Amino acid sequence: MTDSTSPDDDSMREVVERSRSGAPAVGEAVRDRFSSDEVFQRIIAAADEEVTSGSRELFFSGLAAGLAITITFMLYASLTASTDGHPILSVLLYPLGFVYIIIGGYQLYTENTLPPVALTLERLASLPTLLRHWSIVLAGNFTGGAFGAVVLSYGGVFTGETVDAAIYISSGGFEVGFWPLFFKAAMAGLIVAGVVWVGFASTNSVTRLLVVYLAFLAIPLGDLYHVVVSFTEVLYLLFAADLGLYAGEVSLYGGIVGFVLPVLLGNTIGGVVLVTLVNYFQTSEERLEEARFEGMTRRLTVPEWTLGRAAGRSYVPILDATEATLFANEGHR
Repeated sequence: MTDSTSPDDDSMREVVERSRSGAPAVGEAVRDRFSSDEVFQRIIAAADEEVTSGSRELFFSGLAAGLAITITFMLYASLTASTDGHPILSVLLYPLGFVYIIIGGYQLYTENTLPPVALTLERLASLPTLLRHWSIVLAGNFTGGAFGAVVLSYGGVFTGETVDAAIYISSGGFEVGFWPLFFKAAMAGLIVAGVVWVGFASTNSVTRLLVVYLAFLAIPLGDLYHVVVSFTEVLYLLFAADLGLYAGEVSLYGGIVGFVLPVLLGNTIGGVVLVTLVNYFQTSEERLEEARFEGMTRRLTVPEWTLGRAAGRSYVPILDATEATLFANEGHR
C-alpha cells in the first residue's frame, strides 16, 4: 500500500492545523513587526487619504489639532505653577494634546512632514499638492492655537501663579537666538516624524500610545520647540501684555519672525531631511512593487511632479494593515 497524499489532502491538513488553535500551520514563521518596506507601504496608503482630502476637511482637522495643542500648553503652565517649576513633574502631562492628535487622527503640521513627503518622493503626488496640503494644515493649526490662546487669556482660565508660569514659559523662546531655535526645532521635528514612522510600524494601540507619550515628553525635557506650541505661546504673551499682565516688550512681527519662523523651519527640516529622506532611502527599490497590481505602475512625469496638482488613488497602491500582514506571511513561508 502506497503512502501518498494528494494536493487536496495537503490543503485540508493545513486548514485543520490552522483551525485547531488559530495559529498558522506547522513550519510557518509568525512575525510580530512590519519590515521597513511594509511600513513604507502603510505610510503611502495613509498619505493618499490625506492629500486627496478636501480643503474643508483638512482645515478643520488642523483646527482640532491646534485646539489640542492648547491643552498641552495649559497643562504645562498649570503643572509648572503647582510643582514650583519642577523639571520633571511639570512636564508629565505635556504630551496629552499630542496623544489626542496622533491617536485621534487629527492633522498636525509636523506630523504631516512624513506621509505626504513620502508620497511626493515616490512621484505619486506633485510638489504643489504637497505645499497646498502643508499650507491648509498649518493654517488650521494656527487658527486653533490662536482660538485657544484667546480663551486661556481673556477667559480667565489661568489665574494667580499659573499666569506667571504661562508668561515665563511663553517668553522663554524670545531669549533664544535664531540658530539655536532652529536646531532645537529640528530635533523636535525628528522626534515627531519618528513617532509617525514608529506608529505605522506598531501593531496595537497600546504600543502606539506609549511611543507617543514618551516621544513628546522628550520635547520639554530636552528644551525643544514645536511650531504650533510656539505660535500659541506668542499669541498668549501678546494677549497677556494687552491685559497688563506682562510688562515686557513683545510684538506680533517680532514673535513670528524671531520665534515662530526658525521653529517652523527647524521642524520642517528635521522631519523631512532627518527622518523622511533617511527612511525613504533605507527601504528597498521594491518597496511598492508587490502592491502595484492591475497595471498601476505610472508615476508623475517631471513637469507633472513639479508644476501639476495631481494626486489620488489612481496613482497610489492602497494597502491596509490586514493586506500588508497577508503579503508578509505569504512572502516569508
